Amino acid sequence: MIRDGITFYDKMNKMEKSIHDNIRKSKQRNWTESKAHSSWQLFKIMAEFVDGFESLAKIGPCISVFGSARVRPGHPYYELTVAVTKRLAEEGFGIISGGGPGVMEASNKGAQLGGGKSVGLNIQLPFEQHANEFVDKDRNLHFDYFFVRKVMFTKYSQGFIMMPGGFGTMDEFFEVATLTQTNKMLKVPLVLVGREYWSGLIKWMKEVVLEKEKNISPEELDVLKLADTPDEVAKHVLDFYSKHPLQPNF
Repeated sequence: MIRDGITFYDKMNKMEKSIHDNIRKSKQRNWTESKAHSSWQLFKIMAEFVDGFESLAKIGPCISVFGSARVRPGHPYYELTVAVTKRLAEEGFGIISGGGPGVMEASNKGAQLGGGKSVGLNIQLPFEQHANEFVDKDRNLHFDYFFVRKVMFTKYSQGFIMMPGGFGTMDEFFEVATLTQTNKMLKVPLVLVGREYWSGLIKWMKEVVLEKEKNISPEELDVLKLADTPDEVAKHVLDFYSKHPLQPNF
């Protein structure tokens, strides 16, 4: 249909072009706003790094503990975590946890029972995570950014204890293993507590990742130690530091 020399299709094309122009302008405006937001965001990220470095550098040698946030007092892994961290604290190590519930709470509880420094690196989440009651009040740090928090764990920890846990625990475990494998941080004790829980993963890495696919080398797997008791954990850590100095990892 033609009216005043303009076809229906001309009108549709003009309308479509107008819509596309509006979308394009909207995207440009939003992207410009996003860039401006990112610039300001850098200052907040820098502030978190500075606060974290200044706070943790004063604490001294620490061990980081990862594990499930879902276990509660009375659960075998909760009580084992308390015993492990108490033993390490008695050997003079501070204990760093994610500051929340479950294994994190048990870690900080053990640190206090052993007379050690109890550190919590808390992350701000949509379902707000509160620091557990066993974190030392002057060593309770808060972060908005997971990647900043991860740097704090890896820079100032002289060992990593992996209690049974889920995706988050495995994420931390493999990140530390990768950083040591690539020499981006010093080699430190990596102890997986609970042979029943972890032995299947270690068996798969040995038989498939190492022997079948050759995606890692034997010495990279050798740094992973299994333990079931607080004394075994402490022995792995103390044996390592009888031959290596205690120092920040990078």
